[in-house]
Amino acid sequence: MGSNGEQPPKPWVQTPLIRSAALSLEAGCNIYLKLETLQPSGSFKSRGIGNLMSKALLSHPPSKPVHFYCSSGGNAGLACVTAATALHRPATIVVPMSTSALMVQKLKALGADVVQHGMHWSEADTFLREQLLARDEGGVYVPPFDHGDLWEGHSSLVDEVEMQMRGLGKEYDAIVCSVGGGGLFAGVMEGLERHGRLRGGKRAEVKVLVMETEGADSLNFSLREGELRRLDAITSIATSLGAAQVARKAYEWGQRPEVQSCVFSDAEAAMACVKFADDERIVVESACGVSIAPAYNDTLHTLLYPELSDEEFAEINVVIVVCGGSNVTLKVLEGYKEKYGRDERVVTKFHSRRLGTREKLPMKARKHSGVPFVLHDRVQHVELKDEPPCDETKVPKKPAIGMMEKVEVDKQVQEFGKVVEV
Repeated sequence: MGSNGEQPPKPWVQTPLIRSAALSLEAGCNIYLKLETLQPSGSFKSRGIGNLMSKALLSHPPSKPVHFYCSSGGNAGLACVTAATALHRPATIVVPMSTSALMVQKLKALGADVVQHGMHWSEADTFLREQLLARDEGGVYVPPFDHGDLWEGHSSLVDEVEMQMRGLGKEYDAIVCSVGGGGLFAGVMEGLERHGRLRGGKRAEVKVLVMETEGADSLNFSLREGELRRLDAITSIATSLGAAQVARKAYEWGQRPEVQSCVFSDAEAAMACVKFADDERIVVESACGVSIAPAYNDTLHTLLYPELSDEEFAEINVVIVVCGGSNVTLKVLEGYKEKYGRDERVVTKFHSRRLGTREKLPMKARKHSGVPFVLHDRVQHVELKDEPPCDETKVPKKPAIGMMEKVEVDKQVQEFGKVVEV
């Protein structure tokens, strides 16, 4: 199949786009969910990896039977196996010894040849390349996020959103997605550019909010530093976001004016998963939960449209990519609830709009009482005044920018010595 020019089956599916009444109420705007949880592998990875593998199969000589190799014990590995099954080809997945028993079991149940080697991903990947792939003339390497064919596949998500929103007779104003290695993000940007949705394009501009967790924030770290940088370690529970360095293309896209990068705590990501399961009866892992969290903790408004009144923001349509993920169970969610349910950021910020515990200001009051600020990171805050700072403090190229009430600024500066929350 594929070797004689026959088109192989598509290893991914079109997923629903639905309006969430519960999250719309929480966020104060119209929230649409792109349900990538319904992909064959359980995550968006089916798009990009399926596209890469299909193209490899078409281009491979018929005399050499194709065998796919992937070094991911996470969602990329599952996507590789499910795509290989759809394409009727074998797949070998090499994972580090630290891979959870749950994921190893899932890979084997799908028919993968699973090899465990090394203490972390780089050791597993080196073993795959040097000991397995190098000895197989028909072997095809399947990368998890850094490849143009992956981004092309992920960009099909935007094609579907365009068609589905048009079918509803509506425009969309923003997309929210998670960033690990940056493959999904790069695909979303590629799709938006193709549809003329970026600044300077032929159609209405779409904003993009990219989300990471503390300890897996390689994109945000690079943007703050003004150059592509590598994290020393991954310390977040959102291990599916655990790329120490994002793809260069993702870093380049991250500098676009339409893009806003934001980092939340593990607690906020985890409890978003718990609340989402209650509200939508959909189970996702924390790497996905961090993109849902802005709807629950009332930050979509301040992050994307701080200049709008509540009434104006209520007309905004935001698409959240529910990217999915398989490294989660009901037992895991119960553990999240027990560990993070009383976290201060969760208790004080989640449901604040719906419960009426936030201060609502009309547009004019917002404009006159707000204090503009730049949030550089957890240890650096520079208030914008008439004159720019003249010291030698390094200012990142893409800091978070917004409006905050003066009383809140004074409160945070007094308590923490800086602004720590948007």
